[in-house]
Amino acid sequence: MSISYLANHNPGPKDLNGDYDAAIIGCGVSGANIARRLSAYTIKTAILEKAADVSFGTSKANSGIVHGGFHHNKKYLKAKLEIQGNLMFDQLRRELDFPFKRCGIIVAALHEDEMKSVEQLYVQGVENGVIGIELCSRERILELEPKLSQDTVGGLYAPGGGMVEPYRFVFALVESAMKNGVHLYTDFKVTAARREGDLWTVHAEDGRTIKARYVINAAGLYADEVSKIFGGEEFTIKARKGEYFLMDRLTKACPGRVVFPVPTAVSKGMLVIPTVEGTVLVGPTADAIDDKTDYSTTADQLEQIFDSGKTMIPSLSRNDVITSFAGIRPILEEDFYIEPSKKAPAFVQVAGIQSPGLTASPAVGEYVKDLLKGMGLNLTEKPGWDPFVEDRPKTRELSPYDLDKLIAKESAWGNIVCRCEHVSEAEIVQAVRLGHQTLDGVKYFTRAQMGRCQGGFCTYKIIKIIMRETGLSWKEVTKHGGASRLLEAQL
Repeated sequence: MSISYLANHNPGPKDLNGDYDAAIIGCGVSGANIARRLSAYTIKTAILEKAADVSFGTSKANSGIVHGGFHHNKKYLKAKLEIQGNLMFDQLRRELDFPFKRCGIIVAALHEDEMKSVEQLYVQGVENGVIGIELCSRERILELEPKLSQDTVGGLYAPGGGMVEPYRFVFALVESAMKNGVHLYTDFKVTAARREGDLWTVHAEDGRTIKARYVINAAGLYADEVSKIFGGEEFTIKARKGEYFLMDRLTKACPGRVVFPVPTAVSKGMLVIPTVEGTVLVGPTADAIDDKTDYSTTADQLEQIFDSGKTMIPSLSRNDVITSFAGIRPILEEDFYIEPSKKAPAFVQVAGIQSPGLTASPAVGEYVKDLLKGMGLNLTEKPGWDPFVEDRPKTRELSPYDLDKLIAKESAWGNIVCRCEHVSEAEIVQAVRLGHQTLDGVKYFTRAQMGRCQGGFCTYKIIKIIMRETGLSWKEVTKHGGASRLLEAQL
């Protein structure tokens, strides 16, 4: 990054950067896209993130699917933004350094009575303008995905669907935004706000404050609490937990396309997803929970996931399971809630962004930009705005010749810290110097700790690098910030 995350990390009790035109609360995939879009204009923008790094909320643990545009009726805002957002990913990938692949999406029907629902999805997709959508016979669907169960009777194919690594997507968006002047404040948990004249004064739990003319509430699971703080609309964000299995990249069950079951009334079902980096996700469940911090997994639910996935891809094997994890989706209404507040001045609600929120997020950025312009924010295009970020080399993708050239310049490229994902010391150092000071931040930026051993061999080495590069003591290194301390005895 041209500006490190550290540049604006915990700068003290007072704002050192003057008043802002816009402040975005929350830096998941929606907040990051809004920030990058606003960075193209001659306004001063801040991001306020309560976690130790960006993408540490809902965005870090989702399916990573770029949806195909057929699951929702076009009468809904989320369907319109999903279609628009899907089409924006190719240009974003050219401009930003994040993993993305259009592999296509399949909906597999395992019983004849499911084909009626598939036909309805097809008609809906056609009405939504989905390019290349296909209603498939048994022979065609098995041709597209030979690893499907032989019980498959037909299905749907949307070639425009794909996969993205969600945290790397957020990191790239934020890097681009910061390169173009946006300020990021991490560990900034909003606890109070007051309106004086045409400015909001926003208070953090640790005593810091900033002032901004307009505030965008993109706080995900906590958007309801933020709305109350600003005197906005009262609503309740409900939490829905989704548990997943992660399979080794060597599994023989990896499909070539994202495989959906026929959806139910409350969920798109449990999927088999070939991630863009080569592993396989199976899940998620969809269970209402009361605790928005409950990321636990259960044996019963994981058994349900595995059984469901195996009905579609029979070659799935428990021997290939690396780990399990859970993500939590913010549930509000049937549609996204994106509009200016009717109660709080100069305050924009961006709430209830559940699936297909990742796919829609680039369009959400555009939509919020247009709302702000309509509310009176003067948006003048910034001369010299640069949409590109540096495309950084990755050891696992380099030829031996190219790797040797890097090692000749810097020996750290030859020290492989994470053997499972083939991540070098140079890449870990780069992540830390960009401001990713936690184990999870390093993991999401580099993929170190994501392989078969799940950090069993590399965690110690990464901790030592974080300590060396930041000056943090062994007591201060955390998994994901806050109280998530790792060590009780000195290394």
